[in-house]
Amino acid sequence: MNDLAVRCKIIWPGLGVATITGMAALFLSEHYNAPAMLFALLLGMAVSFLYQNETSCACGIDFSASTLLRVGVVLLGLRIALGDLAVLGWQTALMLAVAILTTIMLGVCLAKAFGLQKRFGALTGGSVAICGASAALAISTILPRSENHERDTLLTVIGVTAMSTIAMVLYPIVVAQFGMNDTEAGIFLGGTIHDVAQVVGAGYSVSNSAGDMATLTKLVRVAMLMPVVLAMMMVFRHFYKVKNQPDGTQVPKMPLFLVGFIALMLLNSFVTLPEFIVDAGTQVSRFFLIISITAIGMKSNLGKLAEVGVLPIVMIVVETLWIALVILGYLYTM
Repeated sequence: MNDLAVRCKIIWPGLGVATITGMAALFLSEHYNAPAMLFALLLGMAVSFLYQNETSCACGIDFSASTLLRVGVVLLGLRIALGDLAVLGWQTALMLAVAILTTIMLGVCLAKAFGLQKRFGALTGGSVAICGASAALAISTILPRSENHERDTLLTVIGVTAMSTIAMVLYPIVVAQFGMNDTEAGIFLGGTIHDVAQVVGAGYSVSNSAGDMATLTKLVRVAMLMPVVLAMMMVFRHFYKVKNQPDGTQVPKMPLFLVGFIALMLLNSFVTLPEFIVDAGTQVSRFFLIISITAIGMKSNLGKLAEVGVLPIVMIVVETLWIALVILGYLYTM
């Protein structure tokens, strides 16, 4: 118990700073109707000196960027039920799986073509294909560790959050131009926009029924997060058989948060949970992910971000256009 008290004392300063900064991000998001993830990143980067110069905060910030991140991802399982797949239909679910797989493959190919690491392409492709910043955070936890790991995660979160916001504004216009009905509009918006909040905003701006279908489609994409993460982990374990590679890469191990995510998803699928428990879990998950993003921003180095250039943004834009074209192609061959 004494060790726990000492541990809490070490973690508290950094955790407190990350929490207060995350709450400020939520306040700005609610008052300016902009993504909370983006505000969390910007505010975290603005106070990055706390991580670089204040050693008393470093442990708590590391805790926020790792442990709280995993808890937040686990609690995402409460938002998903296997019944969602049945309601949407196997054809649409199969189409979403194909869109996700091809987008990730495109990300890996683009990374190779641009001279970047393939694992960075998997990170951006998975984030665009599944659920934006939340997917970026989940995937980053199982990717091989390297010196640029946190920089790559930060770049991906910035890129997918920006593209998701742009899509929220532009895609309802695309829906109107193509004359889609509410079902088609919901599938398109839920199948292409990266973050859940932006999907909800875009869907209900078209109609209530389009918003319902968009939200359902998006939740099916989120449900595919864990299969994708597990598949990526097995692939990377195959290619990085030695624990510590010469470039500093470490082989990812089976993380417990995957087990927790699947357990909560199955619980939500087979047990009727009280609505307040699901709502509370969802809110706690969102808050923990906001704090984690804030902490990652605090750990960022703007100089290293500038070194990468525009290629990661180009990758995310191309991946975003690709998944939109795949969904449109499906809708016009139904």
